[in-house]
Amino acid sequence: MVNNPLSFEQFTSCDDVTPALKHALADCWIEVTNTGGAAGFPFPPIDHSHAGPAVDQIVGALEPDTSRLLTATIHGKLVGWLNVRRDPFALIAHWGTLHHVQTRPTVRGRGFGNALMNEVRRIARDEMGLEQLHLAARAGVGLEDFYGRLGWKEIGRWPRALRLAADDDRDEILMILDPL
Repeated sequence: MVNNPLSFEQFTSCDDVTPALKHALADCWIEVTNTGGAAGFPFPPIDHSHAGPAVDQIVGALEPDTSRLLTATIHGKLVGWLNVRRDPFALIAHWGTLHHVQTRPTVRGRGFGNALMNEVRRIARDEMGLEQLHLAARAGVGLEDFYGRLGWKEIGRWPRALRLAADDDRDEILMILDPL
């Protein structure tokens, strides 16, 4: 039997997120963004002056029923993370959205992104009671293929919704995972 060094931890309160973890989240986000990743910052390069306040905002909104942070670590080192949210409004409280899905470029291709997505699926279904997950992904970087291999379906696009440069407009791809 092979020992899998990947472990997950979820956070549902800002009080549980240490300054060291916030720093690691920002470091990961900076690394992902500055190597071309599509995780929420459109214009690299970024540094802690950009990522730090964004991490603080995510952490500050953590609450068990509406916003959770999921981290993936190997031997205590952060290798990926995401934020799963739900709106408590009764008409849409049965589905949630994923935000800032990312893994460090140095660990890609080893199945950690797949494992992170499978774990959030389990949490959404079994712990949050969600029936569907939604996400929006930037076209042109292969994300729709990654998510498609995990059972996600494209349900629409916002054409040219993301302007990365004067001559580089990208579609925003809307995807769903249903059932969980």
